[in-house]
Amino acid sequence: MNTSASFQGGSSPFDFFNFDLRAPVSEKVPNPEYRALDFPQPTQDADLLRQLSFIPGLKEILMIRQVHALEHATVWVLSDSQSAQPAKGKATNVQPDNELLGGLSTEHGFYLYGEVNISDLRRAVALARHRLTNGEWDLAVHPRCGTNLSVAMLLTAGLAVGVHLLLPFRPIEQLIGLGLAATTAAELAPDLGFMAQRYLTTAIPFNLAIENITRTRDVWGRDAHFVKVGWQE
Repeated sequence: MNTSASFQGGSSPFDFFNFDLRAPVSEKVPNPEYRALDFPQPTQDADLLRQLSFIPGLKEILMIRQVHALEHATVWVLSDSQSAQPAKGKATNVQPDNELLGGLSTEHGFYLYGEVNISDLRRAVALARHRLTNGEWDLAVHPRCGTNLSVAMLLTAGLAVGVHLLLPFRPIEQLIGLGLAATTAAELAPDLGFMAQRYLTTAIPFNLAIENITRTRDVWGRDAHFVKVGWQE
């Protein structure tokens, strides 16, 4: 996940792993049962890379999936540490989500946008990696991830084309069909987006070693912290 929700402009069409959706705070991380289901083996990416090392770009793909998960988890940890304590006598089951934080994953690490103390960020990254690799896979998924938006757009476009071809080419039928397509896509997109994150765009960072964290600017000139990682077997 990337945490670019605080930026008002300058988004890139290539920013696939960047999330910028204004999801309500009530949207929690997926059910914790994700932790127990199909949890990956620590060596599976390393084994896959050894077996298929002849495929160009495979290592970069595997790395960016793991970085993407670490970025999401870091944002959850920072949001949790920076969230205000609930009022006395009031309990809350809502997972905190600091929408002022944002990020962008690359195969070398991830950019973290927003005001954060670098010492807090160091602790958050280490804790995020520890929690992910010890079973908290739900931290790898985030409702503001750009994956969700991409899934929603593809699903809407696919359903719209489908109803356009299936229904008679008359205005009323076409308008009804487009309305049904949009409604169906809106209902299905959140769950499909979470599934896409879980199985396609993120992976548990078993092979990532945190190298350093620096204050820098991204390719668009935006201030950020960069969490540099390296691959380890």
